[in-house]
Amino acid sequence: MHTDAPSLIRTADELDCEWLAAALSSGPVAAFSLEQIGTGQMSESHRLSLSYEDPRRAGPATAVLKLASSDPTSRATGVGLRIYAREVRFYSELAPRIGGPLASCSFARYDPGEGWFTLVLEDVRDAAAGDQIAGCSLEQASLAMRELARLHAPVFADEALAEREWLNQPSPVSQALVSQLLPGFFERYGERVSAEHRALCERLAGGLDHWLADRSPPLGLVHGDFRLDNLLFGGATSPRPLTVVDWQTVGYGPAMADAAYFLGGGLRAQDRRSREAELLEQYHGALCERGVRADREACREQFRRQTLGGVLMAIVASMLVERTERGDEMFMAMLARHCDHALDLGADEFLQAPASAPRPLSHPQPGDERPHDPGSEQLWNESWYFDAVSADGALGAYVRVGAYPNLGVCWYTACICGPERPTVAVIDWAAQLPEGEDLRVRSSGIHAEHRCSAALERFSVRLEATGEVHDDPAALLRGERGQPTRVALELEWLTAGLPYAYSLTTRYEIPCRVSGRLQIGEELLTLRDAVGQRDHSWGPRDWWSMDWVWSAAALDDQTRLHAVELRLPGAPRLGVGYVQPAGGTAHELERVSASERVGPDGLVTAAALSLAPPELELEIDPLAYGPLRLTSPDGRVSHFTRAMCRARCADGRSGLGWVEWNLNQPVAGGGG
Repeated sequence: MHTDAPSLIRTADELDCEWLAAALSSGPVAAFSLEQIGTGQMSESHRLSLSYEDPRRAGPATAVLKLASSDPTSRATGVGLRIYAREVRFYSELAPRIGGPLASCSFARYDPGEGWFTLVLEDVRDAAAGDQIAGCSLEQASLAMRELARLHAPVFADEALAEREWLNQPSPVSQALVSQLLPGFFERYGERVSAEHRALCERLAGGLDHWLADRSPPLGLVHGDFRLDNLLFGGATSPRPLTVVDWQTVGYGPAMADAAYFLGGGLRAQDRRSREAELLEQYHGALCERGVRADREACREQFRRQTLGGVLMAIVASMLVERTERGDEMFMAMLARHCDHALDLGADEFLQAPASAPRPLSHPQPGDERPHDPGSEQLWNESWYFDAVSADGALGAYVRVGAYPNLGVCWYTACICGPERPTVAVIDWAAQLPEGEDLRVRSSGIHAEHRCSAALERFSVRLEATGEVHDDPAALLRGERGQPTRVALELEWLTAGLPYAYSLTTRYEIPCRVSGRLQIGEELLTLRDAVGQRDHSWGPRDWWSMDWVWSAAALDDQTRLHAVELRLPGAPRLGVGYVQPAGGTAHELERVSASERVGPDGLVTAAALSLAPPELELEIDPLAYGPLRLTSPDGRVSHFTRAMCRARCADGRSGLGWVEWNLNQPVAGGGG
């Protein structure tokens, strides 16, 4: 594989003959043409047709060019899920070792800064992709199982793969996620899902975390989507009888997952039931032929357990990708076949009974309080947030330290506001990165320190800065400047509840009480035992890839609430959070639903939250605002409307806290 070409290609428009010759290690390219192929949402693929100046030094007549999506949102999703990096690293690091049913790769490069990637792959002509809806013949299934063994054998039970970070990414799929997707799945497909299959889906969702945690051997390479649509069956002039494509979901895990997924979803039930044992034995025999000592019974047992993976994929994928008529047919065929497969083999015995009590909270570790080593993504971010609202609801404040090490800057923002006072904002989008244990931040108008004096228990913030006064907080959404004023604060956040670690991402939230002093110009202010929250997160953060609602509040009976609703484009809304009753058992939320009314100036004027369990309906009344206008490096704009709010429960309780709405704005001239 050639890796010395001058650069990757972001879009097909950047192609030229010189670049192609370098990427293909060929003689000079005389001319080329492009034809788009496939309908991938995260990537774009083109067939290249080439001619050469010197036939003696000619490269291939055709090749496949695979690029990152040109759509910023899709590309941000690909970066966030790290699927681009995984596919490039598979072709550059593992494919040469594995060989077998793989397209040859001439060029593979990934730009972690901006998320672009380029692959130049062999064009497997005279080959036809399988059809997941129609299923395959027994002859095709036999070929696929034997070739799958060729893929697995070179790295079967290879413990070194377990140490490769890019093959062992945390999965966003969890019991909490699937529990929220399942009601929408049944609402969409309800009449097409049999009662027996519905019951299995519900059992899987209720015991998913236990099932996912199993790491019994054998372990090895997992394609992650080894199904007919990703298999090219060769014709008479093809370079090989089978070529396996689309390695964006590759990972390290249960070695039999691919076999169970393929046989469960690719064969009609009657064919699978009559020949499954024989096909599985062919796979095992092909492993043995290549020197792999795989315990037959362990493989069979893991195969049974992994039949549930196809059920899981049918639920999750159908609800998170763009909906199409063919997609619906494919997912319903997958669900029926995989459910039958799992039930035929008694895989439901691997599922624990759903817990009757709400899920307890996961907790961060003390070491999580420290700064973390950055990833390679351009928008990799480490953020510390500190919020406070006075007990009488007259004064609110927040501070955010947002480090972007790969951009070389810190977004530093702080706000003081109240119902009867103007909004005072400290904003610097290019402050220096935090330094030292006390996270010192310096710029021409900011001197700040943020010190964790007791992990997960106590955090103090000191700030001296020049801020700006805004009588109209919406001016901040318009990017307008305010009147300069001196701002100072010295506040301490003391933990007043259980720290909560997210399972979906690297983030934790801590309910707090806040005390200390603030100064605006000559005015001195005090907070005593104020309602507070702080959070810490690290990882890629693209503010412009989705909308969300975040909230944290304390009710008058000392119950602490935290809820987030994520609004991914083209996907069901997802929620996460907790309820911590005073004197009761803290637990994770299983449902979060949010709505809001936005005024013509961009500020949220009223909102509502619905949480469960328990069933809590809250009206949200914004009292004062600390909004921000967020502009991406490529010009996209989000209105980040933060407000100190009063929350009123339907049961009569009320409380105070902060709520934020990240609302992406239509692209100018694009209409969406």
